[in-house]
Amino acid sequence: MTMLFAAAAVFVLMHLLIAGTRVRAGIVRVIGENAYMGLFSLASLGAIVWLSMAYGAARGEGAVWWAAPAEVGHWLQAGIQLVALLFVVPGLLSPNPTSVKQEGALGRPVTGILRITRHPFLWGVAIWAAGHLLVNGDTPSVVLFGSMALLAISGTYSIDAKRRAKLGADYDAFVAQTANIPFAAVVHGRQPFRLLEIGWWRLLAAVAVWAALLWGHGMIFGVPALP
Repeated sequence: MTMLFAAAAVFVLMHLLIAGTRVRAGIVRVIGENAYMGLFSLASLGAIVWLSMAYGAARGEGAVWWAAPAEVGHWLQAGIQLVALLFVVPGLLSPNPTSVKQEGALGRPVTGILRITRHPFLWGVAIWAAGHLLVNGDTPSVVLFGSMALLAISGTYSIDAKRRAKLGADYDAFVAQTANIPFAAVVHGRQPFRLLEIGWWRLLAAVAVWAALLWGHGMIFGVPALP
């Protein structure tokens, strides 16, 4: 369990204290943007592998804080994961100035998934983590999925701060048209809700990924998605 806490702390803090602060700018000045991105990507991958292995080793330890009824909780969880992937997949497949190396998309009109949130991928990860917490109330799962949710939500604010510092008034104008919290811009009348504008092929890809994970969850992760 100690190893899991350490891995979760490293994974979260390396993003909040390096990628999300002036430390990043200092490193970039020394080694350059591309070298930093390469090294940070490798470090992130290593941290994820460590976190996953530590979670696997810690499963079954610690307290069980809650236990959702399998008959209801797992089906609800499956629906939540579909919602998560409807954010994650279109978020990855849509031009977005908040994404890595896509600052050039800032000049494009706000369309599709960006009408709902300017951080679709991160909110998808947060929803994914929250869904897993619904049916996994043991201590190792709370540490793993709680840290992922924390990092995803805090990452939306960190990215906004970095983009605002780098892109200035142009990014401020983009922020004024969009929203961080999903559907806030729609509720406040800054954007219309146009589901099909997201792109039918992006939505279909999200459903296909969801179906594949639902079917193969037991084979891939050792635990079936449905009871």
